[in-house]
Amino acid sequence: MNPATAPGTLHRPQGEFLDVALSAMPPEEREGYIERLEAFVEQHRPRLEEMLRTHGPGSTPASHGRYALVGQPETLVILERMEAVPFLLRGRWEEELETVFLADLEFVWGPRVYLGR
Repeated sequence: MNPATAPGTLHRPQGEFLDVALSAMPPEEREGYIERLEAFVEQHRPRLEEMLRTHGPGSTPASHGRYALVGQPETLVILERMEAVPFLLRGRWEEELETVFLADLEFVWGPRVYLGR
């Protein structure tokens, strides 16, 4: 098996995922974002831990090559944006990236607004 296509590996540079997630943040929301992200993590800590346990690296679903973003640091920003501005995130994502990565996160996270098709 090619190491670049091994289950659990990303097929795109990680920066692209973070760039797209951050592009779904209006400029007026950028100030104080670190504090809001920290609050998001604290609020959802049990849910994040469960997602990592069930679908993160070493899990059965991840061993099949899915859920590549679960466990990646940029996923916190993606999930926060998924909760805050789901339609904007989906639109930006569809312009730049393969939707399977976002769809996998939506499935595992169970956002308040599901945008998958």
